[in-house]
Amino acid sequence: MIRRHGSELRALLALADAALVIALLLVLSYWRFGPDWPTWWRQSLGDPALFVGLYAVTWIFVLALNGLYRPRARWSLRSEARDVLRATATMVVITLSVLFLAHLPDVSRLFLVVLFPSQALATIAIRGALRIGFEWLRERGYNVRYVVIVGAGARGRAFATQIEAHRSLGLRILGFLDDDPEKAPSLGRWSYLGKFDDLQTVLHDRVVDEVAICLPFKEWDRIDALAAVCEEEGKIVRLPMDAVERTIARAHLEELDGVPVFSLISGPDRTASLAAKRAIDIASAAAGLVLLSPLLVTCALAVAIDDGTPILFRQGRVGLHGRHFSMVKFRSMTRDAETARASMRDRNELHGQAFKMADDPRVTAVGRWLRRFSLDELPQLWNVLWGQMSLVGPRPPLPDEVAEYDLWQRRRLSMKPGITGLWQVRGRRDPDFNNWVAADLEYIDRWSLMLDFRILARTIPAALQGR
Repeated sequence: MIRRHGSELRALLALADAALVIALLLVLSYWRFGPDWPTWWRQSLGDPALFVGLYAVTWIFVLALNGLYRPRARWSLRSEARDVLRATATMVVITLSVLFLAHLPDVSRLFLVVLFPSQALATIAIRGALRIGFEWLRERGYNVRYVVIVGAGARGRAFATQIEAHRSLGLRILGFLDDDPEKAPSLGRWSYLGKFDDLQTVLHDRVVDEVAICLPFKEWDRIDALAAVCEEEGKIVRLPMDAVERTIARAHLEELDGVPVFSLISGPDRTASLAAKRAIDIASAAAGLVLLSPLLVTCALAVAIDDGTPILFRQGRVGLHGRHFSMVKFRSMTRDAETARASMRDRNELHGQAFKMADDPRVTAVGRWLRRFSLDELPQLWNVLWGQMSLVGPRPPLPDEVAEYDLWQRRRLSMKPGITGLWQVRGRRDPDFNNWVAADLEYIDRWSLMLDFRILARTIPAALQGR
């Protein structure tokens, strides 16, 4: 696993680790103290729920400190077990220190003696199962990332061979770019995509997550120019090389099956934070779909009574690095709305590639009410749960909008689109499309979990107040 790859796995690992330790505490409490274990814990600690929550958070933090959420080029159960045992030893020291400093001598020694080994064994088992399951899925083509290799020489072919020898990495070779078309026959099963100058066209026409530049280091000027194109598009650049002789801002030296790889990262690259963002998306979307189910049913009935079926509106959108997906919303327009849009382009109130009208005649009576409170967007929680969108991110564009993007605008595709974002809370009625894009790029450049929380905190009140 390499940087920014496998964020789904890291998010699931964090959720699984937290759920596991909470379940283990509850099970062992019942085993040690019987049905009245909450009473015993209240007498010893005061607030059992607070203790369990703090213990789970501390365990996740200790696992992270021991590198158990870091990206790895190769994974083995032995290395995972070693790191979990090291984390468990740290947890023993922290727990005993807290109990001593808080003057809590009444905590059962037998409980602690059983807890820590059980915690280590269960953590190793569940993490092993999850990793093996994800590797099994990647080997069959799920959750993959697509790589274009620049340079069809021996170095490029060797790098492609190593990648495809380990399909569990989830990387797939789309093809090669090289200025010498005569190298195409030597590529075998891989495709020849064109010359170096065709890179931008390939990035626009295909789903590309990463670009590996496998050129001699002496051709740095060419490498720099190609990397600049990728940076404009928000792509990760990999530079396999035997040694790094140059320091570049926002660059990382990584390892892929023993081969040093120099990676140039555009956009946010906080591995643990991105994994936490995905974990929050999964938990929030699942909880939202369950807790808001009465409201979802009410909205569905209102749409059906007002304008019949279909209740849901599905529209093709463009997501991370050009992946197409079907975004779902409650239908707020007439059934022929998509057909009618072409004839209404001259009434577009936006300056740019997107389309928007304040008083769109296609909006139904119920649809206008749903839009006022943003209730039409609630089904997008399913897109979030499925991994196609995030709670917070850039606006999800239409394919025909993306086809007209200028080069600088395409970098907004380097993060998953969101239900809400800076584009919505800051300038939802801004008539200039370029300002929408600028807000999305600012979000990408400034991204942090705290920024996501601030945007959500501004979105929810605005939706409830119909703003």
